[in-house]
Amino acid sequence: MTEADEVDRIVRDWERERPDLDFAPLQVLSRVARLSKHLDRARRQAFTRSELESSEFDVLSALRRAGAPYRLSPKQLLQQTLVSSGTMTNRIDRLVDRGLVTRQTDPHDGRGILVEMTPAGLTRVDAAITRLVDAEAELLAELPAAEQKRLSGLLRKLSLGFD
Repeated sequence: MTEADEVDRIVRDWERERPDLDFAPLQVLSRVARLSKHLDRARRQAFTRSELESSEFDVLSALRRAGAPYRLSPKQLLQQTLVSSGTMTNRIDRLVDRGLVTRQTDPHDGRGILVEMTPAGLTRVDAAITRLVDAEAELLAELPAAEQKRLSGLLRKLSLGFD
């Protein structure tokens, strides 16, 4: 038998008190919720060590994934980060103030603006993603690669209903 965790203990108590209910969903989603807390902590630490807020990382990582010259329109950034235009404007302003991005006039549309990552922004986001991947690998270290792949597929299948 595998070792019991806190979720097993909670479910066992609920099953004793409410045998009329099926607690199978708690077996899965309570573990996901608990793991989410560990993931949030690991992400905060990775970003803090890179002197970034999570929201700043979101913008810089979208720019980094775009490839050189690491430039996107505010609309493209909105689509990738799923925040309001006012929130995006504030994030861009903060990153400009920190010297991590600049605003450029779109060469193809003189009325348009492009947000471009600076070399300092590139250094920060590369450090942050390296730390993040290392931290997340550590969280998954108990699972062999094949089990990680299977879990990823199951979570993808579940999340497709929400995306």
